Amino acid sequence: MNKNHSFIGSNVALITPMFADGAVDYESLNLLIDFHVDSGTSSIVSVGTTGESATVGVKEHLKIINHTVKYAAKRIPIIAGTGANSTSEAIELTQEAKNLGADACLLVTPYYNKPTQEGLFQHFRLIAESVNIDQILYNVPGRTAVDMSVDVISRLSEISNIIGIKDATGDLSVIKQLVEKCPEDFLLLTGDDATAVDFLIAGGHGGISVTANIVPKELQKVYLSVIAGNTDLAKNLNSNLENFHKNLFLEANPIPVKWALHKMGKCDKGIRLPLLELSNEFKSIIEHDLKELDLV
Repeated sequence: MNKNHSFIGSNVALITPMFADGAVDYESLNLLIDFHVDSGTSSIVSVGTTGESATVGVKEHLKIINHTVKYAAKRIPIIAGTGANSTSEAIELTQEAKNLGADACLLVTPYYNKPTQEGLFQHFRLIAESVNIDQILYNVPGRTAVDMSVDVISRLSEISNIIGIKDATGDLSVIKQLVEKCPEDFLLLTGDDATAVDFLIAGGHGGISVTANIVPKELQKVYLSVIAGNTDLAKNLNSNLENFHKNLFLEANPIPVKWALHKMGKCDKGIRLPLLELSNEFKSIIEHDLKELDLV
């Protein structure tokens, strides 16, 4: 592992903080960027799923990336979420993110239109050929209704600027196949906090995490401990976070994590329709988790 060392370990899928009326709160965004710089997070994913890419318009999407890149000022690498279900739109977003100074882009499989496996290959191939920036594939069938095969990922891994994949299947048989079929320097990142330690033990290099929004320093220690071969320490440290890994998905992400950060005093509780504030029935569960970790 050499060319992708920036993204080894814990990368945060950062929320986009908003005021109660849904406007982006750039001051809180600055504080969150500082929080991750200070905590040793490997990189920030800007406007991914957790950053509400599905609720912001294209101009605003690019404005958030631009602000994040500028404020981070090379203190931490920025991965821009630029996936789309239209190949031409994904190319446009990826090119703009490169122009704005992002270090890499995260590209989700095209959702809703259910392309074939060959369609997925051609989609990602064309984006990679069109924009000369490091690109990370993102497979999350639970949200997109399409599951990219290991064979297609393996074929794409041979393209020089496709440097890795975020696998959010939670299926540990997938990581074993990826280790076997992809080049050694192809970055294997998990997008499933609940199975992250086992993913890393099986040969993964890190994760793009929701939980890292809440406990970045602690999660980085878990990930780097596994990578260093200290699996017992990692499992012990991770046992304190297991409830959080699970409970941050009591409702659709990022509903619970945004409410948790609000309770920690790190942002307002704004979120955009069709997403709503966390349901009252779940608030005591998240609050209990925060108290257990001395975060409130």
